[in-house]
Amino acid sequence: MNTNHCRWGILGAAFIARKNWQAIRDAGNATLVAVASRDLLRAQTFIDECQSSAPHAVVPEAMDDYNALLARRDIDAVYIPLPTGLRKEWVIRAAEAGKHVLAEKPVGVHAADVAEMIAACEKHRVQFMDGVMFMHGRRLQKLRDAVDLDVGPVRHIATQFSFMSDDEFQRSNIRAHGKLEPLGCLGDLGWYCLRFTLWAMNYATPLQVTGRIHSETQQTDDTPPVPLEFSGALTFADGASASFYCSFTTTNAQWAIVSGGKGLLQVSDFVLPFHGSETKYSLTRSDFMLDRCQASMHEGRKVEVIDEPSSNAPGSQESNLFRTFSELVLSEKLDAHWPRISLLTQRVLDACLASAQDGGRTVKLDF
Repeated sequence: MNTNHCRWGILGAAFIARKNWQAIRDAGNATLVAVASRDLLRAQTFIDECQSSAPHAVVPEAMDDYNALLARRDIDAVYIPLPTGLRKEWVIRAAEAGKHVLAEKPVGVHAADVAEMIAACEKHRVQFMDGVMFMHGRRLQKLRDAVDLDVGPVRHIATQFSFMSDDEFQRSNIRAHGKLEPLGCLGDLGWYCLRFTLWAMNYATPLQVTGRIHSETQQTDDTPPVPLEFSGALTFADGASASFYCSFTTTNAQWAIVSGGKGLLQVSDFVLPFHGSETKYSLTRSDFMLDRCQASMHEGRKVEVIDEPSSNAPGSQESNLFRTFSELVLSEKLDAHWPRISLLTQRVLDACLASAQDGGRTVKLDF
């Protein structure tokens, strides 16, 4: 490759792409060449609005044809934030065009689609990765040592990712549309909970899972309902367990707790770090003391602080995502870890949904 920058294109002008517009700019080894939408005016409006907020040195080109963008020889990689129901086709087309693929999550409607996407990327020797940003934060690197050394053998992981939507969201937002985003809150929010859980367990496959749909919505008579509120539980071979809750109808929350034989790790903002120049997590080793008639519980909580900005700033998890991906493209070396964990996450998610759709029965995983 005759450049020190990975040259990017974006397929689709989704809201999440606005964040990644800036992340590409701030990655340090990436350049955004073009943005395509099915409507040229929408693509140009997206570019104009983003350029006014986070300007690129060279203004990316607006295009109204996804295939034309994929055919460009001055683009190495594409970011695909298209709806989940449409994503498989364009991931495969991108791979066939020789473009490396960063796809939004959930990666597919079901695991069979994800396996097909990954197979296409492998066949055409292009990198595949999903867009889970917290995987690329400095904090997660610190958390690995904290879980392994300070928490000790993991016994339970609990996570919640939720936000309170309104009636208009349920009527018109694509995340509540049964054909565009058929996994609803489980795909949009539960994916993060499951990924964090699998990460904490060093990507061990659960033995079995259960799931429950607590509420759902259906936008039109000709679209299937999607989960608005979902909970699930996982059991692992070593006896560890996990629980998660995701919801479009509950107040903003994005916390994770890992409990082990030595201590308790807590992260209050594991998906999207709270605004500021630092990220944090806490370790707790509480002591119970009994002195005759007096019983006391001592908190033993220590807050760890990492020099790490939020909100798309240079050095944030968002810019690190694109820096990491661009490094792989520029090195011309593929990393099989990233597609492997995407497929694992999708398979576990599928099993949770299958359980919920069958009255919460236990689903065993044998892949």
